[in-house]
Amino acid sequence: MRIHGRIGVLIGIDIGATSLDIALLQPDLAVIARHSQEADVQAGPGPIMARLRALIPAMLAQNRIARDRVIAVGIGVPGPVNFAVGQLVNPPLMPGWDSYAIRDDLREILDAPVFVDNDVNLMALGVLWRQRRQIENFLVIKVGTGIGCGIVCHGELYRGATGSAGDIGHIGVDPDGPLCRCGNRGCVEAMAAAPAIAAMGRQAAEAGRSPLLAETLVRQGTLSAADIGAACRAGDAEADAIVRLSGRLVGQVLAALVNFYNPSHIFIGGGVAAIGPLFLAAIRQSVNQRSLALSTRHLEINAAPLGPETGLIGAGVLAMREALRSGAPA
Repeated sequence: MRIHGRIGVLIGIDIGATSLDIALLQPDLAVIARHSQEADVQAGPGPIMARLRALIPAMLAQNRIARDRVIAVGIGVPGPVNFAVGQLVNPPLMPGWDSYAIRDDLREILDAPVFVDNDVNLMALGVLWRQRRQIENFLVIKVGTGIGCGIVCHGELYRGATGSAGDIGHIGVDPDGPLCRCGNRGCVEAMAAAPAIAAMGRQAAEAGRSPLLAETLVRQGTLSAADIGAACRAGDAEADAIVRLSGRLVGQVLAALVNFYNPSHIFIGGGVAAIGPLFLAAIRQSVNQRSLALSTRHLEINAAPLGPETGLIGAGVLAMREALRSGAPA
């Protein structure tokens, strides 16, 4: 059944490590308007929240939507969240955000309930909505600046005892590996996420092992994971090896999750997932090699079905679900 748009609108916000995305959504989650811009979450809550306080009223005004028509707001953040109070707890990627009251901040501009959760949990809600609950036990993996996992069990999002379920980026894959933001060594995030891919690409360029990456580095002054992905698609052997290694390490962690949880599907999203099909293929190969045959017999590993909008749609799902549960006026 299609919900009539006159009931009001939802606001979905996806605060990424390097980006800020905002969407105005109808109650049936159709996108009314969307805005995206680069942002540095490590700059702290002040600059990011100031942008939101300016952008949200502007987007509402541009679309002739009164502020009192906002039903609820859903926000995804790249760190562990105490969902009950809507606050981050010691987020490695977000210095300065620990215990920051995001909900209270937005009350300055909106008289609507605000719900905050980990960004990958919102991606899981987006996939759950997209699949119309036909799949009940699956994982959603986001590989970007960090690595996280959203867990859906029997058709419901699983947050764990304190809200930190799915923080797989800090599972160790090499005890002698590089130092991670969390303070430990050899976390999969430190070895396979976007910054690690970019660092490996720079090393290959500076050592003369990849003329293509060296040329890109000279031209741009820097390298990103996307540049390594482009070089891989262009046939560069060093870039190919980097992408394969990253996928293999992510797959190593996922194999343990598959053996433990036995999901029917794994959906891969995030910026690194977009660098090319070889990354997804390397993940599949690693999972199949390391998991039990019974666990992988019917397992499907695919890209997230909503692409870059998965988190925004999930933010809308969270806003609507929690508003209905709390009895917020619509």
